Amino acid sequence: MKILVCVKQVLEPEGVIGISASGERIEVGPGALFRMNRYDEFAVEEALRIREKFPGTRIDAVSAGPERAARTVRRALEMGADQGIHIVLGDERCRTPFEIASLIGAYARDRQYDLILAGIMAEDDMQAQVGPMLAEILGYPWATAVMSIRLPHPSGAVQVERELEGGRREAFELTLPALLTVQSGINRPRYPSLSHVLRTRSQALIQIDASQASAAAPFSLPAPREWIVNLEEPAPLKTGMILPGSPPEKAEKLLQILQERALL
Repeated sequence: MKILVCVKQVLEPEGVIGISASGERIEVGPGALFRMNRYDEFAVEEALRIREKFPGTRIDAVSAGPERAARTVRRALEMGADQGIHIVLGDERCRTPFEIASLIGAYARDRQYDLILAGIMAEDDMQAQVGPMLAEILGYPWATAVMSIRLPHPSGAVQVERELEGGRREAFELTLPALLTVQSGINRPRYPSLSHVLRTRSQALIQIDASQASAAAPFSLPAPREWIVNLEEPAPLKTGMILPGSPPEKAEKLLQILQERALL
């Protein structure tokens, strides 16, 4: 059985971002730190659990991103993936879901993956579109927000339950090959083992230049279907009020303000 896991590198929440002078893209501040998208960690873990059930299963991890995204692919290898694929993008420009899905789809099209897993969404843009778009490009049946995966046999069909609003669940049986985007809480991602970390240090990634078509990468960047017209900072919120004085004086002043505004 062959499984492909899609992973993305995202900015740490504490990272500083801004808007470019042109107002057309996000710029990352100096010293920014990046890591694997948390939702994708659940997808990697689910692939590892399937391999534990069916020894001999091969797990590939793929990411499309700039040079720094190689660290996220290596993180998947440290968790236990067998091979890492980095589709190298030549700049820091954010790609649309269609562009990313097209690049991954071009790589995966002739490699006969039985199952493709991805996180339900990315933490940065939260669009949740790459998975379904990739499934459509490859012609795979798919399900999103999956909370349970049961695979009776490494070929045939996969039984899943997906999360709906209000805590309800919907059950499906999909014929393999299929694509699933997994929801957080489906499992508990493991920490990388020392043996995998040491192995990863010397393991080479499969690197594909997305700007050059070749026998290994018979594709080129697709024409974008959407563009950012403008980005702008949100309007500043109303400023707060700091009450001076001792605690009793502050309490009296606060009570007066609440009474004046008919809140008490």
